[in-house]
Amino acid sequence: MRTLIFGGTLLLPDGPLPDGWLLVEDRIVDLGEGAPPDIQATRIDLEGQTLAPGFIDLHAHGAVGYDTMDATPEALREIARCYARHGVTGFLATTMAAPATDMMAALENIARVMAAPGSDGAALLGAHVEGPYLDVARRGAQNASHVRHAHPAEYEAFFRTGVVRLISLAPEFPSHRELVRYATAHGAVVAAAHTSATYEQMVQAVHDGVTQVTHLFNGMEPLHHREPGVVGAALSLDELRCQLIADNVHVHPAVLRLAVRAKTPNGILLITDAMAGTGMPDGEYRLGDELVIVRGGVARNADGALAGSTLTMDRAVANIMAATGLSLHQAVRMAGEIPARSLGMNDRGRLAIGAAADLVSLDDECRVTLTMVGGRIVFRG
Repeated sequence: MRTLIFGGTLLLPDGPLPDGWLLVEDRIVDLGEGAPPDIQATRIDLEGQTLAPGFIDLHAHGAVGYDTMDATPEALREIARCYARHGVTGFLATTMAAPATDMMAALENIARVMAAPGSDGAALLGAHVEGPYLDVARRGAQNASHVRHAHPAEYEAFFRTGVVRLISLAPEFPSHRELVRYATAHGAVVAAAHTSATYEQMVQAVHDGVTQVTHLFNGMEPLHHREPGVVGAALSLDELRCQLIADNVHVHPAVLRLAVRAKTPNGILLITDAMAGTGMPDGEYRLGDELVIVRGGVARNADGALAGSTLTMDRAVANIMAATGLSLHQAVRMAGEIPARSLGMNDRGRLAIGAAADLVSLDDECRVTLTMVGGRIVFRG
């Protein structure tokens, strides 16, 4: 089916195109400015709104009462529907530290859902394995009893599922250095996370193949001017892109501004770290096997540690604009094009001929009014 979208501003890779039009099938077939062509197609009038590439969330645990670790198709499909309502067209279902059997169940479930995708939600692009290979001292809301050092027999089984696109780990341990090299050789992106690595260890990690830092400023030592550590490496090394949770809880707006100035938008990956309480009222939920209490929209475990977020990607885009003064075009790149590029998925996150027809329409308050995945409408507000 062909759809002609017109009457609004298109956020193209080089900048906004006012009064633009876009012709899509499963991919973008054509685009232009001014009066749309008189052709046979379903027509959608944007009525002055903005059409952007769909958002891609690299770090998302759950939503609407469901969690990736539930390991059921229903969970992933309900999560995907929720994310689509907030402009996400692709996401990595993110695990937690857990026994190997539970992690395998979650990864195998991701593989099953990817093999038989639904048609009414965000696309499941693969798995982000967060844990269990972390520093227990920096575990955050991860269950300490499940944090462990990497063992080849275990992580090779994870990779045999064929869905691991991103793995977050503490890179300072010798066995984890071996895993970094294994993961990159098998096509996965590796991020430093929940780590006490020194600056020097981070430099070595980059040499080994680490290219991202997971939820910058969280799960790591704060910046110190004589011991720069992970934060100093993240902000100063051009090889590293930084995931940021722009909910104004995990990171203060002033620090969001600092990070964007240090890295530029090209070095920032907006994520939500969303958990089961996303899209739900305050109450008790689970993050993996951990009990999490959401109060005032903020998720914490029984120890008071932040435990994921209830952030949605449309709000992350709005928050980063408010914190930094960046334009919508710049903010959207951090939620779409840059995450896609970090995964090597250059046909996503861009409004360009031949790119995937994964689109989101936004009103003046950055609220989602339309989401398309592969040229299909999956949400219309």
